[in-house]
Amino acid sequence: MNYEDVMKLALERGFYFPSCEVYADAQAGFWEYGPSGVSLKNKFLELWRRELIRRDGMMEIDGSQIMSKSVFEASGHLGNFADPIIKCTKCKSTFRADRTISEISKIEIPESADLEEFDNAILQNNIKCPKCKGDFENTRKFNMMFKVGIGPEEEPAYLRPETCQSIFVDFPRLFKTMRGKLPMGIAQVGKSFRNEISPRQSLLRLREFYQAEIEVFCNPAKLDNVEKFSEIADTVLRIQNDSELVSMTCKEAVESGVIPNKFVAYYLGILIEFYEKTGIDVTKSRFRKLGDKEKAFYAQVAFDFEVETTIGWLELVACNYRSDYDLSSHANKSKEKFEVVDDEQKVLPHVFEISMGIDRSLYTILEYSLKDDKEHERIVLSLRPYLSPVHVGILSLVKKDGLKEKTDEIYLQIKRKYDAFLDHSGAIGRRYRRLDEIGAPFAITVDHQTLQDQTVTIRKRDSMEQNRIKISEINSILSEFTAYP
Repeated sequence: MNYEDVMKLALERGFYFPSCEVYADAQAGFWEYGPSGVSLKNKFLELWRRELIRRDGMMEIDGSQIMSKSVFEASGHLGNFADPIIKCTKCKSTFRADRTISEISKIEIPESADLEEFDNAILQNNIKCPKCKGDFENTRKFNMMFKVGIGPEEEPAYLRPETCQSIFVDFPRLFKTMRGKLPMGIAQVGKSFRNEISPRQSLLRLREFYQAEIEVFCNPAKLDNVEKFSEIADTVLRIQNDSELVSMTCKEAVESGVIPNKFVAYYLGILIEFYEKTGIDVTKSRFRKLGDKEKAFYAQVAFDFEVETTIGWLELVACNYRSDYDLSSHANKSKEKFEVVDDEQKVLPHVFEISMGIDRSLYTILEYSLKDDKEHERIVLSLRPYLSPVHVGILSLVKKDGLKEKTDEIYLQIKRKYDAFLDHSGAIGRRYRRLDEIGAPFAITVDHQTLQDQTVTIRKRDSMEQNRIKISEINSILSEFTAYP
């Protein structure tokens, strides 16, 4: 199944849809989650918390979405967080330089390249405006942050372009009040905002989007002193370094120098284990090691976790070793102390970051889970049961003869523990198909036999197998098969 199939499912089954779509002036790059999408997102985040946050006893905070100008002066975003853009001299349309060059000439230039590189590529390849074939002005930088005014004097502030900055500025307080000890992981889930020049492809490039970020603060002298490294030493990673894509264990990656230390390898290892549990085929993933021109301005070492989809390789997670860039920058700007004591010595911690794009991750999970079962003429969303928006459909064969009342009774018994969908109307086959499309792993049907022996029919989504079970067994079966791993 491809991008168009996922979009059709998303729009028709309440996963996500454009914001303000009833108005002609609705801006691109803003999408909203419907009931199915919210349920999937919440379950994905619960898996993230179980597999990453709770695994190592990390802390989770919820920071402000609007932050002061000083934060972004210190972080470097005001000076560096910009995309290269080109403007047509004829029709005045604006485009991202790197993307336009790539789409027209197939030449790949990193977005962080010098502006002259873009101008030279446009000139040498005779690249014209895609809309009117006009010439372009010289390439310039466009800062992608949304500026806001606070109070009647409209003091300048900004919507955060990433969720991590509140983690950095809160670090001294959190380390003190939570009795912190290095290494210390702090996580945050929330919305970030980037004024993208040309947002497109629904959840894949947004102006308002969800991130799940982890910042692990560590002693830079102890990057190979990782107690839990043995847990992932044999976990296999697919790593692309320059043009070479190789599969190797975390241990082999450290020993060969492809990954600089055990600290970074440990977090890449637990990240790939997490994504394997989402239903994504990790044999079609890679950790792409970024070169100097591709890395973010704050990164010393960077890996992008990417997954191959029908529209190409899609970056889901940015993994950056940020060294002491952030803490030293905020310390210098604020004049506050960011050093902490580790083994009776003062240390300015370094930071390793796992910055996850939730929206892109959810799209990728949907694409890998959506199946066209031609044999049975049905579309099936084969999500892992613990991620399914609906765990079980509760159906009455007919609405008469007391079956509706019995069905309502069963639904009321389980709806507070499981995401259940009650459905009384329509042919039973069509109702099964609707549940298949939203990924419900089970359907329970109440029929006339139910009233005689207190049994129901339970149908499995993937195999379409049907069995009679006792009503008293429903809870234990759902508990077993929808539990997180």
